[in-house]
Amino acid sequence: MKLAGEIRSSGVRVTLVVHEHKRLGRGIQLAMLAEELKVSDVGLEFLTGELKGFHDPAGIVFTVLAAMSGMEREYIRDRTFEGHEFARKRGKTIGGVGVTDDDMLSMALHLRDQEMSLRDIAKRLVITTGAKKGRHPSPATVMRMLREHDDKTAALESAR
Repeated sequence: MKLAGEIRSSGVRVTLVVHEHKRLGRGIQLAMLAEELKVSDVGLEFLTGELKGFHDPAGIVFTVLAAMSGMEREYIRDRTFEGHEFARKRGKTIGGVGVTDDDMLSMALHLRDQEMSLRDIAKRLVITTGAKKGRHPSPATVMRMLREHDDKTAALESAR
C-alpha cells in the first residue's frame, strides 16, 4: 500500500489487482484496506470470482463484501467447531497421529522429576514410529503428554 500510494502521488493511476476477493482479508481487515485504498486513491480489480472486474474501494459493493466475508468466516469457524464436537462424541480423535508412547512418557516423567524444562525434556526424547521417526517431539507435545498423564493419575486417585 505504501508503494502504491507513492506511485499514485506522482500522478500515475494505480490499481491493486487481486486474484479473488478472498485473498484480501475478511471483515474489519477488508474494511481497513478499503479505507487505505480510498485515501490513497488506488483502484481495485479482481481477476476471478463473483466480483470479477474493477471496483471502487469506497463503494457499496466493497462494504457489503467486507461484511459478508466476516460473516462467512464466523460461519466456517462455527461449522468446524460443530464437526469436531460431533466427531469427539462418536469417539474420533481430532488432530494428527500421536507420536508418544509409554516408554517416552516414562522417560519424560523421569526427566521432569529432575526438574528439567519442557524444552530440555523434548530434546532428550526421540519419536520411535511413524513419519516423524528419529525426530524430537515438540515441547508442546511433551507438555500435553505429561498433562494427560497427570489428569489420568488425578482421576484414578479421586476415584479411590
